[in-house]
Amino acid sequence: MVTDSSTICQLGRTVIAQEAQALLALQERLDEKFAAACQLLFGCRSRIIVMGMGKSGHVANKVAATFTCTGSPAFFLHPAEASHGDLGNITKDDVILAISFSGNTPEILAILPVIQHLNVPLVTLTGNTSSTLAKIANVNLDVGVAQEACPFGLAPTSSTTAALAMGDALAIALLEMRDFTVEDFARNHPGGVLGKKLCLLVDHIMRTDNDIPIVTPDTSIVRALLEISQKRMGMTTVVDEQGRLVGIYTDGDLRRTLDKKMDVQTTAIKDVMTVQCKTISPGTLAIEALQIMEKYRITSLVVVNNNGVPLGVLNIHDLLNEYESETARGEDTKM
Repeated sequence: MVTDSSTICQLGRTVIAQEAQALLALQERLDEKFAAACQLLFGCRSRIIVMGMGKSGHVANKVAATFTCTGSPAFFLHPAEASHGDLGNITKDDVILAISFSGNTPEILAILPVIQHLNVPLVTLTGNTSSTLAKIANVNLDVGVAQEACPFGLAPTSSTTAALAMGDALAIALLEMRDFTVEDFARNHPGGVLGKKLCLLVDHIMRTDNDIPIVTPDTSIVRALLEISQKRMGMTTVVDEQGRLVGIYTDGDLRRTLDKKMDVQTTAIKDVMTVQCKTISPGTLAIEALQIMEKYRITSLVVVNNNGVPLGVLNIHDLLNEYESETARGEDTKM
């Protein structure tokens, strides 16, 4: 019986090392068959049906979910249930991805005649290239491993890791082939922390109407400071007679003004404002706004329309608070 911490940790490292070696060996085996499998899956006119039994079934379930969320509609079909009516889910426009380390899983072999009758393309992931599934498949991808990480060589460990990695490789290759974008990904993930980061627009967070700090170019610095103080954003927009943005004045600008010993009572804001200020359009993802702020080390962004008229102002603290509150809610739901 192993009880000391150092030995336990070493056992864990050994497992991870063995599985890493299996993945490196898998990487070396990727060839034109992988490309052929991707082409078959890419040409699917309906859904990718992923199946597997036992631990391979768990892997298949995850692979199907990854396909779906990255732009390739898929679902998991339990092979045993397929023989009892669920074969009705398979259509001639589908493509089947079957995962079986032995390549001779009885439940999958039992439904092969129906798959062949429908003339549905079959892609297989097997650890035995001489198996029935490997031979009958349109494309078979070898996910064999030298050894399992289990000391008895019995528990599926390295083999399931290899199959999962191959499934991920297929899904991401398809993502690239489909020109799947961040916006596409966002539409598939509207909920939770991920959805908040990908779907939240600047329109939902920006301060609008009377909450926008606004002064005109001839406003004195001291009056502009009153506007900044009242609106509590650490800045104010400066607009012309048509309401178009011509500059901003920030806390940083104030420090530079004071360093120059300028008279805040008489100096007009147009003489000290920042003219080349960063702006953003409505409908932009909030995460993009946050990235702009971090890149240029600024704390505010003005949202303007096509005519340059301010529609709202974003503050970096509002953005961060929005994401942090959603993260906290997400963590609460996991408890």
